Amino acid sequence: MTTATAGDSDGNPIGPMLRGWRERRGLSQLELALRAESSARHLSFIETGRSSPSRAMVLRLAEHLDVPVRERNTLLVAAGYAPEYRETPLDDPAMAPVRESVERLLAAHEPYPALVVDGAYNVVAANNGILMLLDGIPEHLLQPPLNAMRLTLHPEGLARHIRNLREWRAHLIAQMDRQLSLARSPALKAVYDEVVAYPVADGGEDVGGPGAPADGVPLALPLRVEVEGQLLTFVSTIATFNTPVDITVSELAMETLLPADSATQKFLTDRS
Repeated sequence: MTTATAGDSDGNPIGPMLRGWRERRGLSQLELALRAESSARHLSFIETGRSSPSRAMVLRLAEHLDVPVRERNTLLVAAGYAPEYRETPLDDPAMAPVRESVERLLAAHEPYPALVVDGAYNVVAANNGILMLLDGIPEHLLQPPLNAMRLTLHPEGLARHIRNLREWRAHLIAQMDRQLSLARSPALKAVYDEVVAYPVADGGEDVGGPGAPADGVPLALPLRVEVEGQLLTFVSTIATFNTPVDITVSELAMETLLPADSATQKFLTDRS
């Protein structure tokens, strides 16, 4: 008679789940074992359910596989252990240092647009530069919770003013695709399904223009958006918290739009 363990794939599929993450990362069992200071034999036993990983081993493997924090809890539960990481609401008093840091970063980035979103692209904070871009967007799109993907890609939203909409839309959808491949997020999947169904207007395919090199090919995909009759060109950067131990913090992302040409920089500086 055999006895079920936390690693048995029938009841708690920690083995197949770890194998799935390893294959996504393109690692062999030997490569992962070396990184995790284990052996390929032991890892093989874990993946096939012949051995049960310890709590420490699950966390170590998850770290070396760069598994998102939320999904690390899923792995722990699948292995029969309690979750390691809590999910603290952003408005909780304990999150005050995070909120204050975010507000300082947003203010420091002005007059350039910047915002902070959660794992489903709901806007949790933004500066005055973002408010400038949202001027004229219909009230029904500005009802909370504000969603950055919806505001950007909805036909009545910022999409009306984006002059390279098809390119920018493809970039944003590919970005969501990558995230959905790493984490099972019903909220993000709902946003994805909504925005991919939006109709897309024709035109706006040229990636050249102010700030591009002489051959017309920019060094990074620009966002070209018309504001108050002025064509503004931005490049985007995204920053996240390093080594987070809270799910909420791990899913926060700050996107900053930097002027890609002198005309955009002058417009924003003069306007501030």
